Amino acid sequence: MNETKFRIEHDSMGDIKVPAEHYWGAVTERSKENFLIGAELMPELVLRPVINIKKAEALANRDLGNISEEKAKYIVEAANRALALEDLHSEFPLRVWQTGSGTQSNMNANEVLANMGNESAGKKLLHPNDDVNKGQSSNDVFPSAMQIGFYEGIHSEILPAIDRLIESFQKLEDKYKNKIKVGRTHLQDATPVTFGQEVSGWRMMLEKDKGMILEASDHLRDLPLGGTATGTGLNCSPDQDTKACEYLSKIYGHEYIAAANKFYGMTSKGQISFAHSALRTLAEDMIKIANDVRWLASGPRCGIGEIEIPANEPGSSIMPGKVNPTQSEALIMVATQIMGNDQVIAIAASQGYFELNTYMPLIINNCAQTVSLLGSAIDSFDKMCVKGIKVNDEKMDHYLEISLMNVTKLSPVIGYEKAAEIAKHAHKNKQSLRQANHDLGYLSDEEFDQAMCLEDMI
Repeated sequence: MNETKFRIEHDSMGDIKVPAEHYWGAVTERSKENFLIGAELMPELVLRPVINIKKAEALANRDLGNISEEKAKYIVEAANRALALEDLHSEFPLRVWQTGSGTQSNMNANEVLANMGNESAGKKLLHPNDDVNKGQSSNDVFPSAMQIGFYEGIHSEILPAIDRLIESFQKLEDKYKNKIKVGRTHLQDATPVTFGQEVSGWRMMLEKDKGMILEASDHLRDLPLGGTATGTGLNCSPDQDTKACEYLSKIYGHEYIAAANKFYGMTSKGQISFAHSALRTLAEDMIKIANDVRWLASGPRCGIGEIEIPANEPGSSIMPGKVNPTQSEALIMVATQIMGNDQVIAIAASQGYFELNTYMPLIINNCAQTVSLLGSAIDSFDKMCVKGIKVNDEKMDHYLEISLMNVTKLSPVIGYEKAAEIAKHAHKNKQSLRQANHDLGYLSDEEFDQAMCLEDMI
């Protein structure tokens, strides 16, 4: 059995043993020992932006003459090396449940990049605080990384999934644009619509949600970099923030801006809360759509059954041949979780005291889960359910034929009260509207047929 080898690392609190095979230092090791809470590791959604910020800051410091070309080179090289790790958590092992500022994860990055850089340089060239963290603080780096990670996650995972589902709905809408069916309001029969029109409502929900997400997430690009400890910019060179943001914009391909007021971005999490609330709205609409789909597909014999959805797996361990709307169920569970995440984020965002919010790891962990779950759940619903939806013509036509609310078309002809009498007579006597009108004699059969044109009702 191989015995673990250690080296001695030093920080402002003294010496501590660190596993020799790893690149982290004393602060990281202390956090590993002091915060054995839960199993959730700091999400890559924020770790990767922290590393990229270190790269951008090194280049900005080089340009401003704050560090040498040599030091910048090895910091950038170490950052690229860290980002290429097969398992990022192998060198970034800290839990979510740590200091509320994310300080230990920021120092984790400082230590790993310093030690990787020193290894490449073959000498003690880089200091984690003096060089890798130069002109920075956890208090401006970590919230900036949160905003970058959340923005990039929204744009790489969620928005493309929305676009794919919109495309699927558009195809379904076009295919069934002329398929007339009964409408429903209050869970009761209502005047006719086409199935294409019904689907168009789903599509428009997504298009509106996308617009709101784009608007809300835009605020995430305004970064508090350069605020350092309390927002004043102490120990940060003039223009370091703008230069770092220019490099981050090149790295990500999206424009990031140095906030004019650093105090806001460090103490408030309003940008993140606002952006997440738009995702909560998307989750709300996904629940509505998924519920519509599973209700319309309910049956196959004793439910509504107007549409058929793919049979992907057996639905019951005891009832043979049963097929359940599992994709709708999975999507609804995910959307419910996102709504819970939003509530947690709202509470945490309200807890900024003075110059800093100290609930940031909690906030970004919820954001990361939302990005991971919502995009993949939408894609799964699209691929495994929506793309396979088919209309059951027999059921759809039957319900349309027997719907009492088609009588609404007669209101302008014979008046509301007489039309209501026809509907009630038909329902009481289990008749068609045509037969009920014939019994009551308000219109001739020919006049009834002429007035009752379903195409005119949609």
